[in-house]
Amino acid sequence: MTKFLLSHPVICYIIALLLGILGVFAFSPFDLWPCAFISITGLLILPLNQSIKQAAVITFFWALGLFGIGFYWIYISIQQFGNMPPIAGIGMILLLAAYSSIYPILFSVLLTYFCATASLMRFIIIAPALWQLTEFLRSWVMTGFPWLQFGYSQIDGPLKGLAPIAGVESITYIIFIISGLITYSIYRKKWYYTVIALLIILALWPLKYLVWFKIDPYRSVNIALVQGNISQRLKWLANERESILKTYLDKTRAYLGKSQIVIWPEAAVPDLDIYQNDFLSTLDMLGREHNTAILTGIIEAKTNGVRPIYYNSLIVLGDKIPYSVFNENRYRKHHLVIFGEYVPLEKILRPIGNFFNLPMSSISSGEALQPPLHVANYKLTPAICYEIIKGEQIRKNFQPDTDFLLTISNDAWFGNSIGPWQHFQIARMRALEFGRPLLRATNTGITAFIDPQGNIIKKLPQFERNVLMQTIAPTHGLTPYAKFGYFPLWIITLMMLVGGISITYRSKKRASNT
Repeated sequence: MTKFLLSHPVICYIIALLLGILGVFAFSPFDLWPCAFISITGLLILPLNQSIKQAAVITFFWALGLFGIGFYWIYISIQQFGNMPPIAGIGMILLLAAYSSIYPILFSVLLTYFCATASLMRFIIIAPALWQLTEFLRSWVMTGFPWLQFGYSQIDGPLKGLAPIAGVESITYIIFIISGLITYSIYRKKWYYTVIALLIILALWPLKYLVWFKIDPYRSVNIALVQGNISQRLKWLANERESILKTYLDKTRAYLGKSQIVIWPEAAVPDLDIYQNDFLSTLDMLGREHNTAILTGIIEAKTNGVRPIYYNSLIVLGDKIPYSVFNENRYRKHHLVIFGEYVPLEKILRPIGNFFNLPMSSISSGEALQPPLHVANYKLTPAICYEIIKGEQIRKNFQPDTDFLLTISNDAWFGNSIGPWQHFQIARMRALEFGRPLLRATNTGITAFIDPQGNIIKKLPQFERNVLMQTIAPTHGLTPYAKFGYFPLWIITLMMLVGGISITYRSKKRASNT
């Protein structure tokens, strides 16, 4: 097989591309979790016995398949709402996929450089550690875009029990070890290594049944999530503003007094808070009259004495303290989306096209550390939209007495694509990691209640204007991940990386001396 691939590089590139695409099917909405192992096995086996340059090219095609197809949903916002020509939109997706492929390429280059031989050391020691390192870079460089991390594919798979112990990245780590054993088994034709891989899966499977939290049924609360289903094309039009506000208010009225908490999505109020003070004050009074707290996303305007500053915020209405623009029981989004909420080099890029001038694309970042929201005698640790992917950011804001996780979002930008489902899968993983129920209110879906083991309690269909209500109990107790984060995983990673490279180097040196 290796000789065939070496003599037919184009076929090798096509196979790599297809195996990268196959990796997308491991994620939602397909949820075919075994595809993760097949795709990664392909990534490990195809560059074998290749030069560093050839390994890099093969990995580029694999990554292009994974990210090009896995990120295609971004094209919808570029083409429909950025009004860019289709060819330019496709070009930008390919550019993003090419940029994201830098990190898998770095992985293959370093793996080939440090350990070129097809050994167990390469596959189950060095490869998982190098992947952990390069994935960290992908999540950190230029604020990071760690989408499509393979650990998320196991939210309904046999390895999900690792998440509350050491986080989603530990799942990715084990996936690479298992795939490495399968790769070695195929290459050396020693099939008992595949049996070992299956035994590892079976050994870890029972972890998903461990419970790291305690439910507090005496503090159960009725919560309503409002899904407004407002078209993104209409959302920021001034002549639609009154209709949108009426939609949310009408949907909420039936739940006043029935639900202690009502939650609206990200930027559900399509205006600056300073321009909607009368509406917000009325809503605040209405909520307090019925003992119903109302949370809503809104764009908050402040000034630093020189120029206005805007925040993508989440505010609390109808609670004990009357609403005002000075009330600090609010959350300001910290991790912003590049081009969607802020534009780097804006003086250069904004004149190029509408894509760089999307509504509300001059947002400032809130503080990294913010207190939980206090709502109806409950504490909620919030995240707005994309930042739910930043598990460590949420962990830093998470407190031992947090009752619920909360995320609000607006995925209308991405239409009826796989993007909102991938986003939903990520949110489910956060609930599992922290052992807390997660409340998710979105504009067009997927609005849902998620239990502390990452399972869906109840959800609304996408693109339906409706309200989802549920009686849900908070939990308490700390998972190992909530206590220690990724620190134990990084200790293991560094030990394996340094140890594996050192052993490989000494083996090479001994071989060269004989």
